[in-house]
Formats: sequence, C-alpha cells, structure tokens
Amino acid sequence: MPSSDPEHPGLLVRDPYRFSDSMLLIPPQLVSCLACFDGQQTALDLRATLVRITGQIQVGEIEKNLFDTLSEAGFLEDEKFEQLRAARVSEFAVAPKREASHAGSAYPEDEEEARKTISGFMQGAAAAADGDSQIGIAAPHVSPFGGWESYRDAYSTLLPSYQDRTFVILGTSHYGEPDKFGLTRKPYVTPFGDAVTDVALVDELASAAPGAVRMEDYCHAVEHSIEFQALFLKYLYGPNIRVLPILCGSFARSILHGGKPEDNPDVERFFGALGNLAAREGNRLFWVLGIDMAHMGRRYGDQLTARADAGEMQAVAERDRIRIERMNEADPQGFWSLVQENHDDLKWCGSSPIYTFLKTVPQARGTLRRYQQWNIDEQSVVSFAAISFR
Repeated sequence: MPSSDPEHPGLLVRDPYRFSDSMLLIPPQLVSCLACFDGQQTALDLRATLVRITGQIQVGEIEKNLFDTLSEAGFLEDEKFEQLRAARVSEFAVAPKREASHAGSAYPEDEEEARKTISGFMQGAAAAADGDSQIGIAAPHVSPFGGWESYRDAYSTLLPSYQDRTFVILGTSHYGEPDKFGLTRKPYVTPFGDAVTDVALVDELASAAPGAVRMEDYCHAVEHSIEFQALFLKYLYGPNIRVLPILCGSFARSILHGGKPEDNPDVERFFGALGNLAAREGNRLFWVLGIDMAHMGRRYGDQLTARADAGEMQAVAERDRIRIERMNEADPQGFWSLVQENHDDLKWCGSSPIYTFLKTVPQARGTLRRYQQWNIDEQSVVSFAAISFR
C-alpha cells in the first residue's frame, strides 16, 4: 500500500500471511522495478529498468541491494521464503492453541482493558428479543473500532440461554484456497479465556468431505474474521463456550466463470455434510457469520475516491440492500446471481460464508438491524451490517 507519511513516500510491502514479519518501504523511483520480479523477466530486464530509471550505466550495486533486501525480507519466491513459510506452517500445526493474532492492535490484549473496550461498544444496545427462535447472526469482521455499532446490534440479540450451544462461526478466508473450507481443532485464545473448539464436529466434517477441507489450515493463524467473533462471544458468555470455526474460501471460479459453487462436487459434499449436521443438531447450534460486504475505493483497485454514504457509495448502498434482501428471504440462487453480476464488482468478501449458510440452513430468515459504511482510509470504504436470523 502507498505510504501515508509524506516525509517517507513510497510503497509499503508486507506479508499478510505473516510468514515474514518484515515491512519494507520501496522508494518511489524503484517501485516499477518490482514488476521485473514476475518469474518471467531476467536480471538483464531488471538492469535495463534501473538504467532507464537512474540514467546511469553502472547499476550493479543498486540491483544487488534491491534483490538482497527483498530476498532477506522473505518477499521473493526463493529458498529464504520457503524456509520462512515451512517454519510458520509447522509452528501453527504443532501449537496447542490458536493464539490471538490481532490482540494488542485491533483490540486490547489485557483482559481488563479489553472488557472495558467491549463494554463501551455494547452501551446503548437494545434489549434482546424474547423467545428462542433465533438461530444466528451476521456481524462484521472489520475492525471493532470501525464497526462497533453493527457488532453491538448483532450481538445484543443473543440471549443468556444460548451459552450452552455450539457457535458455528463461518468466517471469510481472505487468503485461503478457493472452494476450500479451513478447519482447526485448536481452541481460540481471547483476553477473556479460550473458546473451545468442538473437535467431534470438526472431525465429522473432515471425514464427510475430505476433498473440500484444509485441516489445521494455516490461514486460521492470521485470519481475523473468526477471531473477532470469538472475542465478542467470550465477552458475552465467559467460560466454557464451544465453537466450530470454519473459514470459507472464495467461490471465485463460480463468480468469474458462471455456474453454482456446488457444481464443484467437493463443495457440494461439504454443503451436504454441514447441512446434515445443522438438521441433526438443530437448536444445539447457533450460527455466527463474520462478514463484510462491499469494498470500494483506491485501496481496492477502483478509480473512485470513496466517501461513506456519499456520491457513488449511495448507489452501492442500494445494491448492498438488494443482496441483503435475498439473504434475508433465504434465496441462495437469487443472492448468488447478484454476486455474479459484473464478476462481483462490489467485492463482497463475505459472499462465500453467506452462501454456505443459505445452502446449509435453508429455514433461516433474516432481519436487518443495521447497515453501515465506513471509511477505512480517506479514499476507501467498507460496508457491513448487523443481521439476526430466525
């Protein structure tokens, strides 16, 4: 992403998988050189680019420094990167718990501070509805500091009596393999204690649809879409809550090339397995969707400078609401046809968890409790919502 510091302009490069902990600032004049590291061009192509940029013939030292810096940071596909990746994946595989990777940045790491923060977010929440017909919610996975009102309006619907249910958390897998579902047996660590994973249900899904499952998926180690839901659930219910954390990879092939996600037989088997589990367990489960919706603006590759609830974003809001209507009416095909329009130019990163839910819990009917747009930076907007399902 572009540096926001005018004193230090350039391109900030980091690894969202966290195989590498490095962050590099590439000077503006060298940014175009990154295109030479595409696996097709040669060192001669890089040298020619540097000669053109600098106007100098002797560029060997600059070339070596750029190459060595990128390699040492773990940003080239080479032996150094493979070592970093293997170490991280192995580290997660043997770890007894899924550590809270965003504690201390997206929310406080200290229990007392975290409780104070979440309590502040939940102030002014409407009273939970009477009865126990509610079976799930959709909440954001954007930073709690940016989306706290929608988090509040989603989680305030949960009754104390739900604490004995297993919370099936369907989260967006931002970095996972398309058409795959990431599972883990590890408990999710939060400042309020661990959310214990229902291992028996994990094993049931892995056994029923092995072709669709990534077991002990490393993406769990870095993904925030489930972590933020575990945080709010532990705040509400304290010890002994059980979760079934499922990272849903994108259904990009269906979006780009048409057809339904379940045209992939592995995806169809997973939908069937999860649907069987939902039918058998009934109200012993509670469904939590960790989803954001549209991603618009410069950060996301659009030419427009996006402003929440203004200009082009008003039209985005209307299109979002039409999709939400299809969700709430339990219309998976109607919803998916809207996602496929223009190859999902709204860039809804929550579309795969939503579709998975609609296909596996067909009796759910939703109510929109809040819709929001938030400027994640001065030029880019994310939309999200609070929805309850009955």
